[in-house]
Amino acid sequence: MQEGKILIIDDDPDISEAMTVVLESKNYQVSVARNSREGMDRIQAQKPDLIILDVMMDTPQEGFTLGRQLKEDPKTKDIPVLMVTAVKEKTGLDFKAEAGDETWLPVEEFIDKPVKPQILLEKVGKLISKRK
Repeated sequence: MQEGKILIIDDDPDISEAMTVVLESKNYQVSVARNSREGMDRIQAQKPDLIILDVMMDTPQEGFTLGRQLKEDPKTKDIPVLMVTAVKEKTGLDFKAEAGDETWLPVEEFIDKPVKPQILLEKVGKLISKRK
Protein backbone atom coordinates (compact mmCIF):
# COMPACT_ATOMS: atom_id res chain seq x y z
CA MET A 1 0.00 0.00 0.00
CA GLN A 2 1.41 3.39 -1.02
CA GLU A 3 1.56 5.79 1.93
CA GLY A 4 2.33 9.01 0.05
CA LYS A 5 4.70 10.72 -2.36
CA ILE A 6 7.76 12.37 -0.84
CA LEU A 7 10.32 14.55 -2.59
CA ILE A 8 13.73 14.86 -0.95
CA ILE A 9 15.67 17.96 -2.03
CA ASP A 10 19.22 17.50 -0.76
CA ASP A 11 22.62 17.72 -2.46
CA ASP A 12 24.20 14.98 -0.29
CA PRO A 13 23.62 11.64 -2.04
CA ASP A 14 24.45 9.62 1.09
CA ILE A 15 21.85 11.46 3.19
CA SER A 16 19.26 11.24 0.41
CA GLU A 17 19.86 7.52 -0.04
CA ALA A 18 19.65 6.82 3.70
CA MET A 19 16.36 8.71 4.01
CA THR A 20 15.02 7.00 0.87
CA VAL A 21 15.74 3.54 2.30
CA VAL A 22 14.03 4.39 5.60
CA LEU A 23 10.98 5.93 3.92
CA GLU A 24 10.57 3.23 1.28
CA SER A 25 10.63 0.62 4.06
CA LYS A 26 7.31 2.17 5.17
CA ASN A 27 5.87 2.18 1.62
CA TYR A 28 6.41 5.85 0.84
CA GLN A 29 7.09 6.65 -2.82
CA VAL A 30 10.32 8.68 -2.77
CA SER A 31 12.07 10.79 -5.40
CA VAL A 32 15.19 12.91 -5.01
CA ALA A 33 16.34 16.27 -6.38
CA ARG A 34 19.86 17.64 -5.82
CA ASN A 35 19.05 21.38 -5.74
CA SER A 36 16.15 23.83 -5.79
CA ARG A 37 15.95 24.06 -9.60
CA GLU A 38 15.66 20.30 -9.97
CA GLY A 39 13.32 20.27 -6.98
CA MET A 40 10.92 22.76 -8.54
CA ASP A 41 10.82 20.69 -11.75
CA ARG A 42 9.97 17.56 -9.76
CA ILE A 43 7.38 19.36 -7.65
CA GLN A 44 5.54 20.49 -10.78
CA ALA A 45 5.75 17.04 -12.41
CA GLN A 46 5.07 14.81 -9.39
CA LYS A 47 2.91 16.88 -7.01
CA PRO A 48 4.40 15.37 -3.82
CA ASP A 49 2.47 15.02 -0.56
CA LEU A 50 5.54 16.15 1.40
CA ILE A 51 8.88 17.84 0.67
CA ILE A 52 11.97 17.10 2.74
CA LEU A 53 14.26 20.09 2.19
CA ASP A 54 17.92 20.61 3.02
CA VAL A 55 19.10 24.14 3.87
CA MET A 56 22.66 24.29 2.56
CA MET A 57 23.02 23.14 -1.05
CA ASP A 58 24.47 25.22 -3.89
CA THR A 59 24.33 28.23 -1.56
CA PRO A 60 24.26 28.31 2.27
CA GLN A 61 20.65 29.58 2.35
CA GLU A 62 19.20 27.82 -0.71
CA GLY A 63 16.73 25.78 1.34
CA PHE A 64 15.43 28.85 3.19
CA THR A 65 14.89 30.62 -0.13
CA LEU A 66 13.08 27.66 -1.67
CA GLY A 67 10.97 27.14 1.47
CA ARG A 68 9.73 30.72 1.32
CA GLN A 69 9.14 30.46 -2.43
CA LEU A 70 7.05 27.29 -1.99
CA LYS A 71 4.87 28.88 0.70
CA GLU A 72 4.29 32.03 -1.37
CA ASP A 73 3.14 30.09 -4.45
CA PRO A 74 -0.59 29.21 -4.42
CA LYS A 75 0.18 25.94 -6.28
CA THR A 76 2.65 24.69 -3.65
CA LYS A 77 1.77 26.53 -0.43
CA ASP A 78 -0.22 23.61 0.99
CA ILE A 79 2.53 21.02 0.54
CA PRO A 80 4.11 20.45 3.96
CA VAL A 81 7.86 21.02 4.18
CA LEU A 82 10.14 19.17 6.58
CA MET A 83 13.44 21.03 6.73
CA VAL A 84 16.52 18.92 7.44
CA THR A 85 19.96 20.42 7.99
CA ALA A 86 23.34 20.29 9.66
CA VAL A 87 23.28 24.05 10.37
CA LYS A 88 23.20 23.49 14.13
CA GLU A 89 26.16 21.13 13.96
CA LYS A 90 28.16 23.52 11.75
CA THR A 91 27.17 26.88 13.28
CA GLY A 92 25.60 26.22 16.66
CA LEU A 93 22.37 27.90 15.53
CA ASP A 94 19.14 26.04 16.29
CA PHE A 95 16.25 26.83 13.94
CA LYS A 96 13.65 24.44 15.37
CA ALA A 97 11.97 27.21 17.35
CA GLU A 98 11.56 29.22 14.13
CA ALA A 99 9.76 26.49 12.13
CA GLY A 100 6.35 27.75 11.13
CA ASP A 101 7.31 31.44 11.24
CA GLU A 102 5.42 32.76 8.23
CA THR A 103 8.12 35.18 7.12
CA TRP A 104 11.44 33.88 8.27
CA LEU A 105 11.09 30.09 8.11
CA PRO A 106 7.68 29.04 6.79
CA VAL A 107 8.13 25.26 7.09
CA GLU A 108 6.01 22.89 9.15
CA GLU A 109 8.80 20.92 10.86
CA PHE A 110 12.56 21.05 11.30
CA ILE A 111 15.01 18.26 12.18
CA ASP A 112 18.77 18.18 12.51
CA LYS A 113 21.26 16.01 10.63
CA PRO A 114 22.29 13.37 11.22
CA VAL A 115 18.67 12.29 10.94
CA LYS A 116 17.55 9.52 13.25
CA PRO A 117 15.29 7.10 11.31
CA GLN A 118 12.60 6.94 14.00
CA ILE A 119 12.36 10.74 14.26
CA LEU A 120 12.21 11.03 10.47
CA LEU A 121 9.36 8.51 10.29
CA GLU A 122 7.46 10.22 13.14
CA LYS A 123 7.69 13.68 11.53
CA VAL A 124 6.86 12.36 8.05
CA GLY A 125 3.90 10.34 9.34
CA LYS A 126 2.52 13.36 11.19
CA LEU A 127 2.85 15.69 8.20
CA ILE A 128 1.48 13.21 5.63
CA SER A 129 -1.54 12.40 7.83
CA LYS A 130 -2.40 16.13 8.07
CA ARG A 131 -2.30 16.35 4.27
CA LYS A 132 -4.77 13.51 3.64
